[in-house]
Amino acid sequence: MVIYTVTLHTGDRLSAGTYSHIYIKLRGTEAESEKKILNYIRWFWRGQKREFKIHCEASLGELISVKLYSKPFMGLVYDQWFCDKITINTPEGDEVLFPCYCWLDWDEKLYLRPAKASLVFQETNQIAQKQRMRHLEEQQKLFSWRVYAEDTPQVINCDTPLCLPPEVRFSFTKKTEFYFTAGTQLAALKLAGLADSRKSWESICQLEAIICENRSKTIEYCQEHWDKDDFFGYQFLNGLNPMMIQRCSTLPENFPVTDDMVKDTLRGSSLEQEMEKGNIFLSDYKMLDGLVGNVVSGRKQYLTAPLVLLYCNPEGMMKPIAIQLRQKPSKDNPIFLPTDSEADWKLAKIFVRNAEFGVHEVDFHLLRTHLLAEVFTVATLRNLPSSHPLHKLLFPHMRYTLQINIMARSRLISTDGVITMYAGVGGESLEELLKRATASLTYSALCLPDNISERGLETVPCYYYRDDGMILWNIINKFVAAFLSHYYQHDEDVQKDTELQRWISEIFTNGFLERHSSGIPSPFQTLKELIKFVTMVIFTASAQHAAVNSGQYDFGGWMPNYPTALRKPPPKKKGQTDERTILETLPDVGTTVNGMAVLKLLSNDSADHYPLGKFPENLYDEEVPCKLIEEFQKDLEELSDLIEKRNKKLELPYTYLSPKNVDNSVAI
Repeated sequence: MVIYTVTLHTGDRLSAGTYSHIYIKLRGTEAESEKKILNYIRWFWRGQKREFKIHCEASLGELISVKLYSKPFMGLVYDQWFCDKITINTPEGDEVLFPCYCWLDWDEKLYLRPAKASLVFQETNQIAQKQRMRHLEEQQKLFSWRVYAEDTPQVINCDTPLCLPPEVRFSFTKKTEFYFTAGTQLAALKLAGLADSRKSWESICQLEAIICENRSKTIEYCQEHWDKDDFFGYQFLNGLNPMMIQRCSTLPENFPVTDDMVKDTLRGSSLEQEMEKGNIFLSDYKMLDGLVGNVVSGRKQYLTAPLVLLYCNPEGMMKPIAIQLRQKPSKDNPIFLPTDSEADWKLAKIFVRNAEFGVHEVDFHLLRTHLLAEVFTVATLRNLPSSHPLHKLLFPHMRYTLQINIMARSRLISTDGVITMYAGVGGESLEELLKRATASLTYSALCLPDNISERGLETVPCYYYRDDGMILWNIINKFVAAFLSHYYQHDEDVQKDTELQRWISEIFTNGFLERHSSGIPSPFQTLKELIKFVTMVIFTASAQHAAVNSGQYDFGGWMPNYPTALRKPPPKKKGQTDERTILETLPDVGTTVNGMAVLKLLSNDSADHYPLGKFPENLYDEEVPCKLIEEFQKDLEELSDLIEKRNKKLELPYTYLSPKNVDNSVAI
């Protein structure tokens, strides 16, 4: 007779305990144990650790799985149990960890594998092979693809979070926090009484009354500087969307800026001279060209597709020097300049900031972080079993992504969603913009070092997104390279990992729609290719999302800096704009406060905030990955300290890529 000592760890989250009867069966390479009930009289309580003895006639051999069952107490009490992990001390003196971190529903069963990671071709036991295959077959039934909109990335085939398996839903705390309506956010901002107002603002100063109790340092800075050229240019580098600006060596043919137009702002120099020096930059919103503005509160809104020329002056400040609001040059499409009247120039910049809202929210936020993170998550759950090293590596970076995206589709961008109702780029224009963004998406655009190089921004001063992001990319890359190199010894190991190859194939097919022009690898041929791609996946789900998401209320809470919609078309002539024209163009009161509510919601951290590198789940019992995680966490802490030290010297600190402010996953 031999004894196995089993220790069960009930999770510490709310409602993790259970009254249901829990049964266990151990499977080894030689035999399996009898089914044993673990809580016939005593229940499992939240955060509890319980130890049990399982007697077997002989050794089971090397443990390959644990099977858990749940039955309702007396056939009457139906509840779930959340198990963190199980540790088993064998008669041979080994301690084997079985990670779980799943909800076990009544009348359900779970198969747990040992924490030691393995590749499919390393699985030599036939029983383990069958369990691995059966697990993936079940996962592919649970997580299937669906077309959300033609020519855009496919999504999880679920209409509500309730149809998701429990382990990928929000915890009770996060679910409670995030079950929101626009009304609850408006109430929190004390703006509910203004939500239905169709009145125009009487003055810009009137906006101070609605922001007074919802201030941050950045909002105050926006309020004071939103119409200043310095801050307008700064936001192309360190605002919500630091991805549009690029170095300009030749003016686009449809942007006929002349030296005479900009001679004052270039201090007597010429465009050609400054372009040769690398000081001229362009931001082109051509993706918006031809889109029809949404109807908000029964009134048509207007979209433009601006071109913005910027100059990095000798003081290192990025300043706008010319703005054309539509793509096709004509007499009715003037080029606005800093030397124009204050009202003309201010309104031109407002149209650019509105274009920024559309492109940022749909392309750089929705597509490049939320939808791609969902593609990576679904492909992982369908193709990589929990014992696969890449599944373990990506597990923290998938938390809550499916649920948050389902909620976004049903509450923000649906027919009656808040974005559809209160954004100029909502409805049909949103779907068309998403298609255009998908068609233009490239692998290099998602890889920060490549992207910075392609846009010619390696040496631009005061580009904190680039500075912090490049260090963070390298830290992630270092961790990923060491981790994957531990499991893949040679390129041949990558090539013969059939689970891995199916994973990248589904990403290429369902996420990037088999567009070879995107540059996405499929299949993987080398370990180097795999390391770069996984670095991109983790960076996208963590750092990139933080960069484009966390500051939405900081930069958008002061509405004129980030208007969600505009009520008048762009001016066709100069000299006809005054302060009243600007107020009549900006969103009305109700549109303003509803937009603020959404931006505030999306910028909040939850109680379930897990900063990058903080992994609450114990998924490893091997020395190498545990050591690599410690080194990863140390590197991240050093970067946080470096950024904090830098920020103390800045008038407006850039905090969004400090690792302590970056979530592991797209979780909000």
